[in-house]
Amino acid sequence: MTRTLALITGASSGIGAAYARLLADDHDLVLVARRADRLADLAEELRAGGAAVEVLPADLMTHDGINHVTGRLAAGDVGMLINNAGAGGYAPLTDVESADINRLLTLNAVAPIQLVRAALPGMLAAGTGSIITVASLLAFSAGVTDPRAPRRTLYVAAKAATLSFTRTLAAEIADTPLRVQVVCPGVVATEWNGGAGHDIPWAMSPEDVASASLTGLRLSETICAPGLEDQDSALDILLAAEAAFVTGGNQPSLAARYAQASA
Repeated sequence: MTRTLALITGASSGIGAAYARLLADDHDLVLVARRADRLADLAEELRAGGAAVEVLPADLMTHDGINHVTGRLAAGDVGMLINNAGAGGYAPLTDVESADINRLLTLNAVAPIQLVRAALPGMLAAGTGSIITVASLLAFSAGVTDPRAPRRTLYVAAKAATLSFTRTLAAEIADTPLRVQVVCPGVVATEWNGGAGHDIPWAMSPEDVASASLTGLRLSETICAPGLEDQDSALDILLAAEAAFVTGGNQPSLAARYAQASA
């Protein structure tokens, strides 16, 4: 049986490692993360189960790291790309250093797009391929004022961009055999954000997030919210709201409230 080659970023722990373990039975793997020692340990575990595993240390907060991974994708043999690497950087915007803005946006928003762009030619040439990008339910949270939510301006900006990118890309490649998905989990019990999720009772396991994503991919879900019941109805509401803004606002004359104010 031919084994698909999957490249997973942020593979050294958490959701990325969960994807790797779930896929290892019938996929070979390229594991990407900053921590080469952690990658080596995971690679040894997965090789023992029969998977061929390549370790590719790279820091996707840097353009050199992104170039290292896009160079690997340019070989054209990767049939599944999982963009999982990310960081929160939760803080009020005024407390975020200028250099950190660049690093966080590079990791959370620029790197996934660059990697997708690098993977697409090989997948299109092969006539098959899957792309999964891990975002967050917080991508939908710009207007949410729940005091329990973290200070998240940069993170929400990046994840909302990733969400919109994937949804738009899905339409762009709809007439190809490729499948794309954006995963939007809530709180997950991982090392993320200093491991805070381990102390939250409603946190989902990384294994469940990865399992839901792979099941959703088989179901042709472009958006996968692992804990959301009746997702289709929620998406219908979202699409209706978007259409109301885009269609309703694209008019040649001012809305009444502005026309009255300027009279």
